[in-house]
Amino acid sequence: MSPLLTSGIIAAYFIILFTVSYIAGRKADNHGFFVGNRKSSWYVVAFAMIGSSISGVTYVSVPGMVRASAFGYMQMVMGFIAGQLLIAFVLTPLFYKMNLVSIYGYLENRFGISTYRTGAWFFFISKMLGAAVRLFLVCLTMQLLIFEPLGMPFLLNVAITVLLVWLYTFRGGVKSLIWTDSLKTLCLIVSLILCIYFIAKDLDYSFAGMVQAINESSMSRIFFFDDVNEKQYFFKQFFAGMFTMIATTGLDQDMMQRNLSCKNFKDSQKNMITSAISQFVVIFMFLMLGVLLYTFAAKHNITVEKSDELFPVIATQGYLPIIVGILFIIGFISSAYSAAGSALTALTTSFTVDILGTKDKSEEQIVHTRKRVHVAMAVIMGTVIFIFNILNNTSVIDAVYVLASYTYGPILGLFAFGIITQRKVNDRYIPLVAVVSPIICYVIQSNSEAWFNGYQMSYELLILNAAITFIGTFVFSSGKKQMKQM
Repeated sequence: MSPLLTSGIIAAYFIILFTVSYIAGRKADNHGFFVGNRKSSWYVVAFAMIGSSISGVTYVSVPGMVRASAFGYMQMVMGFIAGQLLIAFVLTPLFYKMNLVSIYGYLENRFGISTYRTGAWFFFISKMLGAAVRLFLVCLTMQLLIFEPLGMPFLLNVAITVLLVWLYTFRGGVKSLIWTDSLKTLCLIVSLILCIYFIAKDLDYSFAGMVQAINESSMSRIFFFDDVNEKQYFFKQFFAGMFTMIATTGLDQDMMQRNLSCKNFKDSQKNMITSAISQFVVIFMFLMLGVLLYTFAAKHNITVEKSDELFPVIATQGYLPIIVGILFIIGFISSAYSAAGSALTALTTSFTVDILGTKDKSEEQIVHTRKRVHVAMAVIMGTVIFIFNILNNTSVIDAVYVLASYTYGPILGLFAFGIITQRKVNDRYIPLVAVVSPIICYVIQSNSEAWFNGYQMSYELLILNAAITFIGTFVFSSGKKQMKQM
């Protein structure tokens, strides 16, 4: 595909996206920006959540990862569903009962201001790094398809990408995101299905033949119970998936902002259960696509240096009808910008409400602060992406979960301690606990094979991090303390 055609497709998509964003957010106030005025229909949110959960990382990296780990990722996805159920029936009712705009307000209510600020800052670091990793993949793909053929530098690529995200989120926040994410979900699912269809057609597969070929492939293995020391071991993946979902969705302002936009917690529960099942199906289809892509690559002697490049190269470099390339661009842009837009909105909300504070401020003052913070978040995100490009030496999807393990662990440990126990905490020592826990985890992970007979730590690092935070918080606690009433 030519750079001009690719640019035209992206431009057309964003014209539609900006139109939807403008219509949805033209009357949004601060409450609409932060939680969508709590008037969103649960089925609309459920559909939108598919697009917000399936990022550009999933769209490109998951199909490419089947060569190294087969369908083993589904073990983690099963854990995602278990985690989603815990969020729906434990955290969601609690957050609605407390009428929270930012979920980290729970930490202030339960522990105190230092813990509250600690949770907010860890979210800021977590979400900024995670969003930067995801947008980094967008920029890499855009560099390959547009900027490099036109002789444009990566820095310009980053600036334009971040600017586009800022433009369609600055007005309506969550109120706009619900509807723009619904559009993206539709584009994502349609493009995925049609890409599978056209690649299977090129391979002369009927539907039954495609299913049989995937089933007989060595890359379709799902369960790994052989060796507890291996990263793919089922229970490692399942429990890592469950706690990753709790940390990166249930304790993430980005994802919970949407869930809290429903009319009540029962509607929010319906949304979460429906979206969890839908995401399971969509991710399974991405793995099916991965097997087809590697089969196609073997047939046509196509080689790529990185697994993340497999889908973009096959879809856009003339190996298939041009419609496949167009569908790839639409699906990729839909998934990638969905995650980036929601992250920018959540970062703006959390920084404005949790770190700068909105108490005793007028609506006009909050609007002024929010708009300035929104610009600052976009600039910081672009800077982090550029730095990540210099430092990158790992698979993008792996980087996302490694970052989550280190940065979401303290948040998970603090919320777990608050919900499970009623002990009074010495609030001023919690920031120290939250900083020391990831450091201890890094030391353990770096030496796990030597210390534990070849045991390789995977994403269960998140659980260990949360457990160390929980224990550290316990050390600085005593007696019982009931939460203040909201």
